Amino acid sequence: MAKIDSKLPFKPVSNPSLNVSRRRVITGLGSMAAASWLPFTISAQESVVESEILIIGGGMAGAATAFQLALHGRDVALVERGEIASEASGQNMGGLGGAGWGNMPNLQSYLTMGSLEIFKQLQIEMGYDMEFRVSGSITGIHTEEQHNYLQDRVLWLKSNGYDGELMTAQEANAIEPEVSLALPGYMFAPGRGQADPVKSTQAFAHAAQEAGAGIHTGHNVTAIEVRGNGEYSVRTPDAEFRCQTLVLATGSWCGPVGEMLGLTIPVIPTRGQMWATERLPPRFFHRISSAESSFTWSQDDGSDDKTPPFLTHKGDRRLTRHLYGRQRKNGEIIFGGDRQDLGYNTDPDMAGIEVNKNHASEVVPLVADLPIARTWAGLMPFSLDGAPIIGRIPLRDNLYIVSGLASSGFGRGPMAGKLAADYIHTGHMPRVLAESDPARCVTESG
Repeated sequence: MAKIDSKLPFKPVSNPSLNVSRRRVITGLGSMAAASWLPFTISAQESVVESEILIIGGGMAGAATAFQLALHGRDVALVERGEIASEASGQNMGGLGGAGWGNMPNLQSYLTMGSLEIFKQLQIEMGYDMEFRVSGSITGIHTEEQHNYLQDRVLWLKSNGYDGELMTAQEANAIEPEVSLALPGYMFAPGRGQADPVKSTQAFAHAAQEAGAGIHTGHNVTAIEVRGNGEYSVRTPDAEFRCQTLVLATGSWCGPVGEMLGLTIPVIPTRGQMWATERLPPRFFHRISSAESSFTWSQDDGSDDKTPPFLTHKGDRRLTRHLYGRQRKNGEIIFGGDRQDLGYNTDPDMAGIEVNKNHASEVVPLVADLPIARTWAGLMPFSLDGAPIIGRIPLRDNLYIVSGLASSGFGRGPMAGKLAADYIHTGHMPRVLAESDPARCVTESG
């Protein structure tokens, strides 16, 4: 049995009676789910693991898909090259939620608000401590142009059944005393929330395992073949995984994994970087962001035939500043925002970190004099056209993908996983997935 990491958020138990079958209904288990940690497994060398459905990728999208498929009673396994949440799903700010469902919910509404409901299910009904809460968010407005833009935006949101409110600096300071009184105003979004990325992603994987899914960590996929009987054979250095249906939840690595199948999947690895202060007593409670980037992208999203929309850089040239941050439960204040296409480079850039820190200081002045205690970076899966890629890839039999969730794979991954799982289970594409259809962009290689 694999060694249990003492940092994991759930206590292991040795009572075998807590093991559950694949078809057990999870809802209502309460604290038992969080108390009955079953360690993820590393398969024996040269072993063969068979399942009806195999998911490649142990981030939020993969773990959520495994959880939902297991609830459907399907024979599902997940394989991850590192540990659960070791890539982008464990390295982000932890933001989730959105502007509401709206009068006519679209894919964005489903992914943001649907995921928020699933987070509630795991935290409140199933007893997982993910540090989840619906905190709301406050967005700083720096210029009159940005104010006019957000004023129009709020009018559009409200007329279409979404939530959002413009505030004066004094009104915002009344509910979040650390925000600056020097800015022209703020936007308040009550439906946004936050959670711990690592704890949350591991909770989804654990819930999937409790429902009967096999979770296999420490397996780097090196080859994928289609066997004569139509099964997929997925090879790692230590094992072979066989399945009838294959799901790619490989985030920024969709390109290399797609090549193993002879496919070109237009997902661009995009570096996001973050920084944190030392732990402090509670100082602010909402998510914090800025209107600068959304205003800039409303004028020009920066995309072309090789560049996804909504990046902060084009090559080495900065297009805009982007900001998001919060104070974690452990007291750290964390901020980030840069989105740069640098291939698979995950080295933080201190010049960009300083730009982000100065940006954060304009909205929350207290961070100006706080030293940076640590920095980190991860790779986000931006699709070339900016839309998610969720559904069946028609160029191959029984092949599905859940990716292209850009900078919000953590916050949108739970509902992306549910929509994908429902599609796989029923064979019918949910209507809301039409705009994410892989057929629009996945092509044969060469």
